[in-house]
Amino acid sequence: MRVANKAIYDSVKYNLGSISEELNKANEIVTTGKRINNLSDDPVGLTQSLNIRSTLSNIDQMGRNISYGNSWLTVSESALTSVQNIIADTKVLCIQMANATIGSDQRSSAAGTVQNMLDEIVSLGNTDVAGNYIFAGSKTDTIPFDQDGTYNGDNNPFAIKISKNSTVEVGSDGGAVFGNIFNSLSDLKTALETNDLTGIQDAMGYLDGHFEDMSAKISDIGSKMNRMEIKDKIYQDLNFSNTERLSKIEDADIAEAIMN
Repeated sequence: MRVANKAIYDSVKYNLGSISEELNKANEIVTTGKRINNLSDDPVGLTQSLNIRSTLSNIDQMGRNISYGNSWLTVSESALTSVQNIIADTKVLCIQMANATIGSDQRSSAAGTVQNMLDEIVSLGNTDVAGNYIFAGSKTDTIPFDQDGTYNGDNNPFAIKISKNSTVEVGSDGGAVFGNIFNSLSDLKTALETNDLTGIQDAMGYLDGHFEDMSAKISDIGSKMNRMEIKDKIYQDLNFSNTERLSKIEDADIAEAIMN
């Protein structure tokens, strides 16, 4: 049976079109290095790829949160260590001023030193990270303390999310951290100004308590940093394994693609 020229032409045209389409697809794979560039390439693989990319995005966000939180904890640890050192220095001053041979003029002069220590602790209480105050509770855009020690924050420590269901408090309620210290130093200053030996001796006991409180808070910060370090290592491993899975699904065999 004789085949019409038009039928031959249509067949050749169709075959050339198919070849051109396959060539374009092969070129796209070589150019992008990916075997999935369109939904039709592999619908199931594309769905898996999107799920993995969503997981990687979440992992990346948690990693940024942990890095941000660690910066807060590092600065908090430094500030509270400085406060603890000031408390220790104040205790030494108290021991000196509690000596019966010390006169009222010397104690009055020491009151000025205590005021300087108060001012320094207020400054440490107003420590910030990139403009966010770490001792203001959740009111991170508000300066926590006035110069007289009045607290302007709230009692809800700022927290970051480190997993779907877990948060870590990286900020602090400054009123709870510093309030009693301000009171003790103010009372000590008054005792020095009024030559009140009993008041000076009482302050020594309070300072011991504040020193221990600072130690506990610094230790708590260290445990939080350890927890986030472990979490960060887990996320690094998850990122590696998911990236590897994504590569197996998406990436093309370049040698095969070039041959095609």
